[in-house]
Amino acid sequence: MEFLSSIVGLVPCFYDHTSKHTVYIRDLRKNLQALSKGMVDLNNLYEDVKERVERAEQQQMKRRKEVGGWIREVEAMEKEFHEILQRGDQEIQKSCLGCCPRNCWSSYRIGKAVSEKQVAVSGLIGKGRFDVVAEMLPRPPVDELPMEATVGPQLAYEKSCRFLKDPQVGIMGLYGMGGVGKTTLLKKINNEFLATSNDFEVVIWAVVSKSPDIEKIQQVIWNKLEIPRDKWETRSSREEKAAEIFRVLRRKRFILLLDDIWEGLDLLEIGVPRPDTENKSKIVLTTRSQDVCHQMKAQKSIEVECLESEDAWTLFRKEVGEEILNSHPAIPMLAKVVAEECKGLPLALVTLGRAMAAEKHPSNWDKVIQDMRKSPAEITGMEDKLFHRLKLSYDRLPDNASKSCFIYHSMFREDWEIYNYQLIELWIGEEFLGEVHDIHEARDQGKKIINTLKHACLLESCGSKENRVKIHDVIRDMALWLYGEHGVKKNKILVYNKVARLDEDQETSKLKETEKISLWDMNVGKFPETLVCPNLKTLFVKKCHNLKKFPSGFFQFMLLLRVLDLSTNDNLSELPTEIGKLGALRYLNLSNTRIRELPIELKNLKNLMILLMDDMKSLEIIPQDVISSLISLKLFCIYESNITSGVEETILEELESLNDISEISTTISNALSFNKLKSSHKLQRCISHLYLHKWGDVISLELSSSFLKRVEHLRGLQISHCNKLEDVKINVEREGTHNDMTLPNKIAARTEYFHTLCNVVIQHCSKLLDLTWLVYAPYLETLHVENCESIEEVIRDDSEVSEIKEKLDIFSRLKYLELNKQPRLKSIYQHLLLFPSLEILKVYDCKSLRSLPFDSNTSNNNLKKIEGQTSWWNQLKWKDETIKDSFTPYFQVHKAEAYLTDFEESKAGSIDDIQEQPISN
Repeated sequence: MEFLSSIVGLVPCFYDHTSKHTVYIRDLRKNLQALSKGMVDLNNLYEDVKERVERAEQQQMKRRKEVGGWIREVEAMEKEFHEILQRGDQEIQKSCLGCCPRNCWSSYRIGKAVSEKQVAVSGLIGKGRFDVVAEMLPRPPVDELPMEATVGPQLAYEKSCRFLKDPQVGIMGLYGMGGVGKTTLLKKINNEFLATSNDFEVVIWAVVSKSPDIEKIQQVIWNKLEIPRDKWETRSSREEKAAEIFRVLRRKRFILLLDDIWEGLDLLEIGVPRPDTENKSKIVLTTRSQDVCHQMKAQKSIEVECLESEDAWTLFRKEVGEEILNSHPAIPMLAKVVAEECKGLPLALVTLGRAMAAEKHPSNWDKVIQDMRKSPAEITGMEDKLFHRLKLSYDRLPDNASKSCFIYHSMFREDWEIYNYQLIELWIGEEFLGEVHDIHEARDQGKKIINTLKHACLLESCGSKENRVKIHDVIRDMALWLYGEHGVKKNKILVYNKVARLDEDQETSKLKETEKISLWDMNVGKFPETLVCPNLKTLFVKKCHNLKKFPSGFFQFMLLLRVLDLSTNDNLSELPTEIGKLGALRYLNLSNTRIRELPIELKNLKNLMILLMDDMKSLEIIPQDVISSLISLKLFCIYESNITSGVEETILEELESLNDISEISTTISNALSFNKLKSSHKLQRCISHLYLHKWGDVISLELSSSFLKRVEHLRGLQISHCNKLEDVKINVEREGTHNDMTLPNKIAARTEYFHTLCNVVIQHCSKLLDLTWLVYAPYLETLHVENCESIEEVIRDDSEVSEIKEKLDIFSRLKYLELNKQPRLKSIYQHLLLFPSLEILKVYDCKSLRSLPFDSNTSNNNLKKIEGQTSWWNQLKWKDETIKDSFTPYFQVHKAEAYLTDFEESKAGSIDDIQEQPISN
């Protein structure tokens, strides 16, 4: 019976064998194979599109909806394909009589489905060839702040999250002692908005600090709100800017995170609407004082407390490291005792943990515990509890020089960032580094001390700006406490933000015991007639923008003064003649002032070691014999200052006459002065930074090997506004001859003569053709080229360069390369360069530069970013698209406002991102 049923089932098949539907059955095997091949092609396309989408999303772009829909369709098709493939294979296996299936109707349905899927797959392949898969997003409502994994305080965090959801709480305060983790908690709150859905349109982070700068806070808010620059710049006053901010914010639901508030802020003065139940905005602030929470009218105040014992141990253990804890059986127990002595204060745990991160001997841990317990337990108050414990990191510094250098940082105002080289020069002036015979050795010693202080967590780098340091405000307060002999002599060092306080302290005779004064007052226009400071050794007067001159008797009672820093008072135009009576003065900084004439009385400063006069654009007169009279002078800087050619040559002659001079940074603006430099072996050995400026008649600059050998300390070279200069020639010669050396000898000379040159800036040299001479600068770290309109190639491709490249990589140490406004620039170099050290490449307005000398191995370990215009990046030609793909994640859109902010520093060689010492001192 079953046999008859099968026969009956075959009848329609034979009957309709010629029907068009029969093709579904007859070609089932062939169609399945075709469908499988189509799915392979579709999957390959899917992987390509998915990779492009993921790469775009990593750059904060958003996938287009049609792309997302296509991806979902392909994923659904993949599932359906496997089902139909399985059914088709089963049907083929069941077939009989060569080509006839047992169940004709089932085979027909499967065959038809396979045919339809083929059409659908072809359609998806056609739809999937997208030109654009993602679009740029507007600035995200919240910026992620860098932070490590946190340990506590969980309770305060949970309370904060709960109150942020409470419609009755508009302002919330987080208060607690210094170093307890308030900033960390606020960062965690900020970053939480990235991970969770919320209704806020914008999240704004601003640091306030002890002396709030309202305009700086307004600037931060403006940047976040993306108010058009033209509209913002027309708002000249603080009130107008506040009105503009208020206009934008009152229409948004925002959350404002204010870190480190020391006194009540007037929100309306900034332009911030007060949160209420209607606008549903929020403000969260951190402070050391609960009173500030009340002043800010916070509906809820949360105390951020020290860590519980278990969390404290977890944090301390993380900082010490498992290797040290496991190095001896006794150390874990001793380490727990040290952690307990920190009383759960995160900053103390981190500082002490890192201080002990190399101690493998139990005796050292015993000593630490004993030292900590010597501090009186009965001392009350936040500062005392913190300082006596943090003092351990100070006590463990290797020598008195390191300790003095650390305490000195308390001279600077809160949150102040200072270049490493500037800090070291001040230390030299203060005699912290001992008797200085060689300024270069002293710099090396200063760098070692900075690293020691960083490792002890008493100084910190300024983010990615390794060439600057700053001090945490709590640590700074401790340094002030230490200098004041544990608070007993609080007036030994005084830091003022207001001149009015200086008058008040003088009336109470506080200044008679003062040894150091630091004054920062942007609004001061007039100083006291005189200051009676018989013990004063250090005086900073900085950033006093309204200060034009000092009273004539201001300095007369400061006869012990050793360090005087008057820099960055950009309207100071005159020095009193009595400055010549400061016979103990060792350091004088007049940089960035408008002083027109140096008083002749300066020649009396026989102990002066350091004289800094950079960027003095108004300087006209330096009386003859003033410089040559400074018999102790070791460091002299007159970089980017306005000096005439005659004075220029005289200064060089006077510097040459000094016995102790060892470092010079100078501007040279004519061939006569440069010839004077080339003729003086002594001056050549002293040159550290050289600025060749406005040479109107020089066509070719030739530098001989003998000259290059003697400029052994040349770190920075800047050439600017030399409008006739066409080339720079390096004549690498045999000693005593003028014959060109063989290539191997030139390569040897390449390292011998340029081992210190690391910063080069070339600007506004309209006829300069190339910078091929840089192949002889193997240790170059930063290169900035701007407005040299004739340059078509940075490095010209000739046989000599090619041979040198074969032996040694060109630009092998280069970390920072910036090319700006080079209309004819077509190539950096025509052949591949590895750039093994390159971290940052910036290209702006170089429309003819269509390719980069990169391959997939270029700077594959160090590159941080490539900054440029989107149009330039899109027109670049690559040898292989995979090379472009490998560099695309590093590309960032050039921002004009960021460029203008950074330009003044970068053009002088002070590259914030990487450089240790800028060209301009």
